[in-house]
Amino acid sequence: MNLRNRYDCIIIGGGHNGLTSAAYLAKNGKKVLVVERRDVLGGCATTEELWPGYRVSTGAYVVSLLEPQIMTDLRLKDYGLDILKRNPSSFTPLLDGRSLVMGPDRKATQDEISQFSKADAEAYPKYCDMLERVASQIEPLMQHTSPNPLPLPQEWRKKGFTQKLKDKSRLWEMYSMLGQLGDDLPDAMELINGAARPLLERWFESEVLRATLGTDAIIGGFQSLSASGTAYVLLHHVMGKAGGSRGVWGYVRGGMGALSDAIAHACHDLRVDIIRETAVNKVAVENGRVKGVWLSNGSFVESTVVASSIDANTTFLKLLDDGELPESFENAVRRIDYSSASAKLNVALSELPQFSCRKDSTDHLQGTIHISPTLGYIEKAYADALVGWPSSEPVLEITIPSVLDDSLCPDGKHLMNVFIQYAPYALEGTNTWDEIKDDFADRCIELIGRYAPNVPDAVEHRQMLSPLDLERTFGLTGGNIMQGAMTPNQLFFMRPVPGWADHRSPIKGLYLCGAASHPGGGVMGTCGRNAALEILKDN
Repeated sequence: MNLRNRYDCIIIGGGHNGLTSAAYLAKNGKKVLVVERRDVLGGCATTEELWPGYRVSTGAYVVSLLEPQIMTDLRLKDYGLDILKRNPSSFTPLLDGRSLVMGPDRKATQDEISQFSKADAEAYPKYCDMLERVASQIEPLMQHTSPNPLPLPQEWRKKGFTQKLKDKSRLWEMYSMLGQLGDDLPDAMELINGAARPLLERWFESEVLRATLGTDAIIGGFQSLSASGTAYVLLHHVMGKAGGSRGVWGYVRGGMGALSDAIAHACHDLRVDIIRETAVNKVAVENGRVKGVWLSNGSFVESTVVASSIDANTTFLKLLDDGELPESFENAVRRIDYSSASAKLNVALSELPQFSCRKDSTDHLQGTIHISPTLGYIEKAYADALVGWPSSEPVLEITIPSVLDDSLCPDGKHLMNVFIQYAPYALEGTNTWDEIKDDFADRCIELIGRYAPNVPDAVEHRQMLSPLDLERTFGLTGGNIMQGAMTPNQLFFMRPVPGWADHRSPIKGLYLCGAASHPGGGVMGTCGRNAALEILKDN
């Protein structure tokens, strides 16, 4: 590709957020360049042929949060995006021969829950209704740029009267939305700031239901279920309707890369230039203003606007020269929490798993399979990782997308994605992840085999991505899939750091457009869209 010497905007990283930003900017007449380090677009939302005939969602594996407006604006369905609905959506096997199957059919879900607790079966619709009411007010806050309401020192960030007025207006909108919650406001505050475990224990008595719901509260983080802020991650995972209804997650036909490819096709038709297998080595700054980027191929591309879809640590601490940022801002970036304990195991199977507790059909394999029978099991897994070692019995979220999408594998074969908690990035002692990850993968396969005895012998290929691999492959500091922990001190106007929640930075013309910015992690595209809208206001 022959690159221009100058662009209106350069996007660092061809993940789904970066591509979304590029598309919105191009729709508004901007000349845009996207620079991607890898040979495949999509960031964590990719499809890769790891083994002949197997097309694997190597990172992200389900979708719900993708904003409908983005799908409409970019005509993603016209470009091939097809989200497959899952029903049922959740399956939790138990070693005593019982199981819990849950999905969008509330009556069927209640019948399943009643095997464990009649009271829980009655409480479940009330719990779902409460979450829906809270989510309906919180979601609009995620779909707009966060205000910066904090009274920060002038030397930190000087804001004009107009910007202060906009912040106050947005803050009033947030206040008004929360005010509409009425009697649900205490629940909303607990969901935003509280811990998942006491919330779930107050609502339900059966361990299997508590644990099934509780796994959503710990995904991607390194926290106990009893830690403040885990309830928000639980709420975060029940938002969105891309999977067919609120909180129901779907598969993308062709794997998650098909979603990114759809956005890339939109970019292509909007005349966005995209280069792969090229990294940005440095963002050039002159007198506090972006001037362009130096690429790994040695070339310099000029632009007064650069938007980074990679995390704040890499953007601000690795791509800028020393002294370009105010010391106070740089110190705040250094304090961002990237702690993580996630790993990913991708497996090619010769046949479907046969769970001992459910042999009557295969419908239950459509949804996410939870290996986490009790809250105590989850807390024990966390305790193992807390001392710097992968859990002896980890929490597993298993999906088998090939049940609904036969395009992913050779005939008769299947793909199994296993998301693993807790596997700490930092290990105790002298062992490294490269040394132990195969043994840990064996442990995970053996654990699945206790519930589905045929699985160990059905494994034909596997790929184990440790937290270190997630960092190296996808550029995720500490292996954190959210580009920074989703804790109360790193959400809304605190993300990525206080005072800079509007995608801007102390460097004029340098923006964040990825999950490091509000509203955070997940395949939603909102970070990229909102960043583009702020860029258009300035340029």
